[in-house]
Amino acid sequence: MYTNDLTQTQWQFIKKALDVDDRKRKYDLIVIWNAISYLVKIGCQWRLLPRDFPKWQLVYYYYSKWANLEIFDLLLSKLREKVRRNRGQKSQASLGIMDSQSVRWGNNSSLNGFDGGKKIKGIKRHVVVDKNGFLLAVMVSVANVHDSKAALLLMKTLRYLLIPLQVILADGGYRGEIIEEIRIKFNYIIQIVMRNDKKEKRFEPIHKRWIIERTFSWFDNDRRLCRNYELLMESSENMVKLSAIKLLLNKI
Repeated sequence: MYTNDLTQTQWQFIKKALDVDDRKRKYDLIVIWNAISYLVKIGCQWRLLPRDFPKWQLVYYYYSKWANLEIFDLLLSKLREKVRRNRGQKSQASLGIMDSQSVRWGNNSSLNGFDGGKKIKGIKRHVVVDKNGFLLAVMVSVANVHDSKAALLLMKTLRYLLIPLQVILADGGYRGEIIEEIRIKFNYIIQIVMRNDKKEKRFEPIHKRWIIERTFSWFDNDRRLCRNYELLMESSENMVKLSAIKLLLNKI
């Protein structure tokens, strides 16, 4: 019905990955997934979901249930592994790229801070991606949290997801004692990649780091992610995961 609806091939992959049972329901689960995907793409409120979908309370019930069961993490991992294998790569990434994205607030009731460097009031998405730009881990904080302080929590998330990275590329915001602390606690090697100021003043992509900037632009294609409308940090993280799942579903 909508351009972002799942194809049958995509839905069959989700059913197989999540081992969804085929018991009879009033609404097929593919319709629920399509409703959640519509909300992420269009950016509407839960209560404003079109009447073509089931009642918003039911859609939100399944969203909360799958989020609490960490279904989004499982599906993201399986999709990422399949797309990497299709590209002739190993299923697990060994190289990661880390950065943060400051996002303006869109909800007065949500937690927020002020990023003095970018002059943005809202939140920060701390993200690690693989060499393709596919999401590995995300952690959301208020915007006034420095990247180096959030890095430890992001590394804990990586370790929890059992992602065997060896090297993580990062910008100058992660310099200092945090590099050695991460190496000791998590055995991840952080390599700082800086811009060469001696070169001519013209735009030049920084080695490998441009990949994560492209990932941030992919997020901005979904209106739910253009601003932060979520009341909880966990909800903001789930919306990023759902956006990444939508992207990978279109690549299988």
